[in-house]
Amino acid sequence: MGAAKAAVAGSMRSPLAPPPRSYRDMPVGAGDHPPRTDCLLYRIYEYGACTGTLTSLKDYFDQLKDMVTFYLGCSFSFEKAVHKVGVPLRNFEQKCNISMYKTDIPCCRVASFCCNLVVTMRPIPEDKLEAVVGATYPLKDSHGAPIHIGNPGLLGIQNLSSPDYGDPVQPHPGDVPVFWACGVTGVEAVSNCKSPLAFTHSPGCMFVTDLKNEDAAVHNSKEIPKVHCISQNPLHYSIASETAVQKIRELESLIGVDPGDRGVKHLCCQDELLKTCLSLSHARSVLITTGFPTHFNHEPPEENDGPPGAIAMAAMLQSLEKHVVIVTDQRAMSLNKKIIEDAVQQGVLKTPVPLLSYQGDAAESALMFLCENGNLERPRFDHLIAIERAGMAADGNYYNARKVNIKHLVDPIDELFLAAHTIPGVTTTGIGDGGNELGMGKVKEAVRKHIKNGDVIACDVEADFAVVAGISNWGGYAVACALYILNTCEIHDRYLRKAIGFPRLSKKANWASALPSVTKGFEEFCSHSAPNSLVVMVMNDTA
Repeated sequence: MGAAKAAVAGSMRSPLAPPPRSYRDMPVGAGDHPPRTDCLLYRIYEYGACTGTLTSLKDYFDQLKDMVTFYLGCSFSFEKAVHKVGVPLRNFEQKCNISMYKTDIPCCRVASFCCNLVVTMRPIPEDKLEAVVGATYPLKDSHGAPIHIGNPGLLGIQNLSSPDYGDPVQPHPGDVPVFWACGVTGVEAVSNCKSPLAFTHSPGCMFVTDLKNEDAAVHNSKEIPKVHCISQNPLHYSIASETAVQKIRELESLIGVDPGDRGVKHLCCQDELLKTCLSLSHARSVLITTGFPTHFNHEPPEENDGPPGAIAMAAMLQSLEKHVVIVTDQRAMSLNKKIIEDAVQQGVLKTPVPLLSYQGDAAESALMFLCENGNLERPRFDHLIAIERAGMAADGNYYNARKVNIKHLVDPIDELFLAAHTIPGVTTTGIGDGGNELGMGKVKEAVRKHIKNGDVIACDVEADFAVVAGISNWGGYAVACALYILNTCEIHDRYLRKAIGFPRLSKKANWASALPSVTKGFEEFCSHSAPNSLVVMVMNDTA
């Protein structure tokens, strides 16, 4: 089977967009002629408007002399490789064209060429997701790995049954929509540049080369992509290399060391750190909350576990250009303001993090706080993280490890996490070391069984992910390190930017500078230093 290509002819340069440019022909007279009859059907564009279809370009010989033809890779070329690993192709089964959709993802503009990404969609059984990613990832000239797996709304696609090009493909029960970049993006670029005259293939009517699929260029890499679900509502999967995943699992193991032998190991669930950081990597705006007034007879009553971890996460999120806010108790605003100011002065934070409080004065307070005008479709934050934050127990009170009720010192920030579960697209994480922290409701049964006083102190409010550490600060440091690992992972970086533009390698030094270390003054914030091996392992990777 020959490799399929999308053909675009016109007075144009190739747009900097995901479809790989496999070949550029020279004008007529300088080499081989552009394809005039090799596509089953062509489209003609005049000043950006499609004015008809043609089965041949022979009548435009003179015009083609001044044009250059671009050949863009096509996902049809990888379907043999997909079938070979046992992944069913629903469009083959249903004897129809694939579905193609316009997205709201802008490509990088080049001169007058600008457009949004066009994607193909194939319904893939959930248990075959890793197989289809592994089969397509090496085939760079055929678009490579998917750019999105899950809910089409995250790409701005509202209705899968109404594709912009091609035919609707019916999924089977248990299928997940998987999206690849599409060569029809080039058609959109041609249309948007409003060239006086241009020709393209008609979507689905590709130019088939003499190059065999098995002889096509393969991206030689030892990396193996791994797929993980990071959200059920909306359904969303992410991708990272096996190497990155293994490093993050090592971090999770390191922070799970229990220095007080309190039974923390029984609360740990594998890959909670990984899923938290994959979700954070996709987030644009993050809310962090901390504060546990366990020393109720002191002023201030806060312990020093929590704020340093919060600052470490905020620093890395800032370096990744995400919006970050910190929410704490009203009575602790001055303390946290001073911590943030010191972090900026010492260079831990690039800029001050906005500091907010939440009082929960009315029934709709939480939704109004989290969403613009309380509109569930306009959340202000994509991810909420609680680190060493007092969590509400089943009886509505808040307890320290000694079963002392500290409710009078705690603002009802739990309400934000409860409300977040009702907002599609908002994910929550709890980081704790004893089971009485906000978000640890996810492991409350283990807390009641294995933690001293767990039957009373266990937090009842659960988060989507529960990161358990021997000391909560370690969990915050691990999140910062894991975010660095993910964003320096080539496979994850490409998936994160939807294959648009170039790898963000120029920002690696900035991310590395945001990694937590004792040399930055974290020891001045707390007496709980991160395990040396945690930071050393990641810092060695920056070399």
